[in-house]
Amino acid sequence: MSPGEVSLLMFGVFAVLIVVRIPVSFALGLACLPVLLIDNRLNPVVLISEMWKSYNSFILLSVPFFVLSANLMNAARITERLVTLARASVGHLPGGLGQINVVVSMLFAGVSGSSTAEAAGIGSLMIPAMKKQGYDTSFTVAITACAATMGVIIPPSILMVVWGGLMSVSIGAMFLAGVVPGVMIGLFLMGTVYVYAKVRRYPVAQRASAKEFFSALRGAILALITPAIIVGGIVGGFFTPTEASVIAVLYAAALGGVVYRTLGRKEFGAVLHESARLSAVSLFCIGTASAFGWLLAYYRVPQAFVGALSGWATGPISAGLLIALAFLIIGCFIDAIPAIIIMGTILLPLAQNAGMHPIHFALIGVISLAFGLVTPPYGLCLLIAASIGQIKVVATLKDVGIILTAMLLVLLLVIVFPELVLFLPRLIAPQFVD
Repeated sequence: MSPGEVSLLMFGVFAVLIVVRIPVSFALGLACLPVLLIDNRLNPVVLISEMWKSYNSFILLSVPFFVLSANLMNAARITERLVTLARASVGHLPGGLGQINVVVSMLFAGVSGSSTAEAAGIGSLMIPAMKKQGYDTSFTVAITACAATMGVIIPPSILMVVWGGLMSVSIGAMFLAGVVPGVMIGLFLMGTVYVYAKVRRYPVAQRASAKEFFSALRGAILALITPAIIVGGIVGGFFTPTEASVIAVLYAAALGGVVYRTLGRKEFGAVLHESARLSAVSLFCIGTASAFGWLLAYYRVPQAFVGALSGWATGPISAGLLIALAFLIIGCFIDAIPAIIIMGTILLPLAQNAGMHPIHFALIGVISLAFGLVTPPYGLCLLIAASIGQIKVVATLKDVGIILTAMLLVLLLVIVFPELVLFLPRLIAPQFVD
């Protein structure tokens, strides 16, 4: 079979399975079977063997540990301390609770590395509070979901860990590269909230005193140093990303169980169970996506894809636009991790052919896939926020579209100006960049 025929068959079967509501992880595996049965050189056992090979990775151990650390932060009510600090910092700005929502998402992103944990943790606090103060439910859900995407852009980031392990790119350098675009997205979201507040006349809180600010800072400071420990340790060469994820778990458990004493034995058991469940889903999806990606590579689909688009991707900017578009589209239908495994390997030759820096390519992919967390029909962060806000997803789409437009401007700037993501890695850790 030709690369085109294989692509049409595999993606076609996958699309049909998604339409009939088969879980993505199973759909990816089942989409491999027709090709494995048709080609006499292959057999269904390849599916199992390729899944097994994908799990033989030390870096993948960090995925369940980062998920666990984020859930521990939520269970230990550290999110509440971050909300208090955000309220003391920006609560007096127009659209006070909306501004707080964005800022606390930026703070929590530096602690968790997981957008879904961020949407659940912050959403459970901020959505009821914003609704109570008269904010439109659709806007409240939309800003919560969109702000949660910073969880995988601002370091540490589970997506960057998976990308680095798959593409052999420095994870420490990617963590540093995510800082500037992450902060830019936060600022653009704050500007969007400001406009909404002026148009819809949302309430403004009283400015916090200096005493209240420093009291809130003191209560959250131990949580805020988490990214410094993780990113600093990786960049400084003190430990690997997997070891950093374990340290994040130990630190979160110590904060919740010993320092703040908000995490009891019962809560800890529930967090372990939930984290294991979420990690099992993610890791199973990684296995089937790896088998799917191996088949595409076996039939030289990436090379055919590059050949078809080589006339369009003549430089880093045009290639970046095509790469972003591809990730934005696939992010609407499947989770970010399998999307990295499947599309990342297909698009990598295109990026190399266009002369893109590997870290620039990585950040375009991660940011694009992060936005997929709020775009239907998949849009996991949007689904979580809408469930908390007790509103249908369809009713939020207008506000999501407006807010997402502002975020897409940041993605466009990242594509056009690579130094936005390469500046910090070259300044702090040049040995990982060039």
